[in-house]
Amino acid sequence: MRQLQLDELNRATPDAYRRQQKHPIVVVLDGVRSALNVGSVFRSCDAFAVRKLYLCGITATPPHREILKTAIGADATVEWEHTKTTATALTRLKAEGYHIIAVEQTDQSVPLYELTWPSSHPLALVLGNEVMGVSPEALALCDGAVEVPQYGTKHSLNVAVCAGVVLWEVLKSHIALNQ
Repeated sequence: MRQLQLDELNRATPDAYRRQQKHPIVVVLDGVRSALNVGSVFRSCDAFAVRKLYLCGITATPPHREILKTAIGADATVEWEHTKTTATALTRLKAEGYHIIAVEQTDQSVPLYELTWPSSHPLALVLGNEVMGVSPEALALCDGAVEVPQYGTKHSLNVAVCAGVVLWEVLKSHIALNQ
């Protein structure tokens, strides 16, 4: 076994990536404090070809040194938009037919592996602040909530790690449904 070299990975060029069809999934960051986390989410959005990333409220936006450090160029390939409030983004997405799911521990959340949504609707995933989680205002606009099952002592994952886990599971089930 040998590690593949970058030129052997056959990844799309940034221009080709911008033109390729994206999955019907968007990510909404609700007041994420750390620009390093934001950059990591950009990178996951690129890896899983999501349609768009919404950066809401206090969430840092490019160009930002710490975003650049962890995004490693994904901030230039992933379509993104900043909105002053998360409610603004979610209201627009709801009007566009998105099924909106909070990634949050609530009294109604289901384990990630049980997530279902109408296949006729695109999906918006809302991830919240590192300390406070998804805001009550954003939760009120969501159609449901999922949480990543955990078996250790910590009550949550880092928001960027959580985004990667959730996007992989959602994309895996989306692909399975459409084959």
